[in-house]
Amino acid sequence: MEHAYDYLIVGGGMAADAAAKAISAADAAASIGILGAETEPPYERPPLSKALWKGDKTLASIDLQTAASGAELHLGRRAQTLDRAGHRVVDDRGDNWRYRRLLLATGASPRVLPFAANERVIHFRTTDDYRRLRGYAVEGARIAVVGGGFIGSELAAALAGAGCKVRMLFPGASIGSGRYPPTLASFLDDYYRGRGVELLSGVKVVGGSAGDGDVELVLSDGRRLRVDAVVAGLGVVPDTALVEQAGLEVADGVLVDARLRTSDPDIWAAGDLANFFNPSLGRRLRVEHENAAVEMGAHAGRAMAGAGGDYTTLPYFYSDLFDLGYEAVGLLDARLQLVEDWSEPHRKGVVYYLDGGRVRGVLLWNVWGQVDAARALIAQPGPFDAASLRGRIPHDG
Repeated sequence: MEHAYDYLIVGGGMAADAAAKAISAADAAASIGILGAETEPPYERPPLSKALWKGDKTLASIDLQTAASGAELHLGRRAQTLDRAGHRVVDDRGDNWRYRRLLLATGASPRVLPFAANERVIHFRTTDDYRRLRGYAVEGARIAVVGGGFIGSELAAALAGAGCKVRMLFPGASIGSGRYPPTLASFLDDYYRGRGVELLSGVKVVGGSAGDGDVELVLSDGRRLRVDAVVAGLGVVPDTALVEQAGLEVADGVLVDARLRTSDPDIWAAGDLANFFNPSLGRRLRVEHENAAVEMGAHAGRAMAGAGGDYTTLPYFYSDLFDLGYEAVGLLDARLQLVEDWSEPHRKGVVYYLDGGRVRGVLLWNVWGQVDAARALIAQPGPFDAASLRGRIPHDG
């Protein structure tokens, strides 16, 4: 079957939704098609490890209502080949999708554990993964959380809050290793233990087996761990198969210019897939958070419709960890020079991440309403030092 659109979006996530809405606003008469591998319309992803567990949202409430943009959704279809010369995408059913301009928003796939999995082993990413994990998250259930980063720490808190017996496994020395200052990471470890989470640090899962009633994990230190279910938050790998097949420039994702255009003048990219240059940070990077998906999707959509300038938005993300929470802007890399400014040690304060006298990241730990101030600070050339930064962003209120 043959389909044709002015604007075709490959990928059905938050970046696709934002792009469709931006295109519709800039070019109301245009036809927009979205080709998505998931069977559900675009939805908010952060609530899967946050608000849905607290009862603040429902699955129905996270639907982004993408169809209201006028975009036609074609779900449960995966793009297989991209013919750049013919301006044509072919999907896994053999249908042809012709476009005038194309946005690649295929996102990323979760890294997987090194053994054959079944329903009790969940590589957490989608609403289906959330539903499966919810089914096992009953009072007293033994759940292993593999990974001590962004997703792992949120899921461990959510599962402990649901009454599960949680064991958290990660290769680093502490939760958030490499992201937080060492003293804050140590505090967070104790904080999790105090809420019933057992921490197994410095280990990796090297094997295992999944049966009908439980899962056995084999750890790098020789231990074996038997649990009712396993949920893995091991990070993701950008889905570059389509862009590689098409011969676009790839380096940790697909390379895009300042306006999010790829090496093909009629193809843009956004979200987890896109590798872009950020002038305030002075480097190329990929960002795997909600804000980047939404901001990049909207920017790419405007650019495809002939509007908008350079994409300069700094990375931003936030997290809820039991009754702690934070917002972060820029790079959180504990290898940089760290300046800690606490009004209440490890409970409320700001951490600055410096490189050569310039602020590259800001962690707002239980400090709210200061994201714009953090962004403005990172945009400044400096130089800054500990004395000039302490008290720079207020956090006493």
